[in-house]
Amino acid sequence: MTSGGTASALRLVPERKFRFQLAFGLLVLAQAAHSIEEYAGRLWESFPPARFLTGLISTDLEQGFLIINSTLVAFGIWCFFWPIRRDWSSARSFAGFWIVIQVINGVGHPLWSLRQGGYTPGVATAPLLLLLAVYLAAQTVRR
Repeated sequence: MTSGGTASALRLVPERKFRFQLAFGLLVLAQAAHSIEEYAGRLWESFPPARFLTGLISTDLEQGFLIINSTLVAFGIWCFFWPIRRDWSSARSFAGFWIVIQVINGVGHPLWSLRQGGYTPGVATAPLLLLLAVYLAAQTVRR
């Protein structure tokens, strides 16, 4: 291999790392936007699984929703700045957790909207979550 080939091969690794980190960061930001959309639409009032989960946290369902979603976004920020950015050996596992959650969100919201026959809270941002989760999955596999 020529020295030029070696240099380009060495640049590939940081570029893949950057894409992986960027995809993860964008996914967390998209989740924050998704949570805001769900909050604005009062998801806990219309979606039985959300009502159940928020009820496990608080008798005030709105407060339970805020706690769950704030914790999820804060966890995503923590994941980004520590395991993902610092390239911990567990980074792929954390990414996998986020991929699964966001694929469920990205598929579940549109299916629920189809079943309801119209807009449901979270459906506008769900496709972005799905696209970013699939992209992150591809970046995770390439790592």
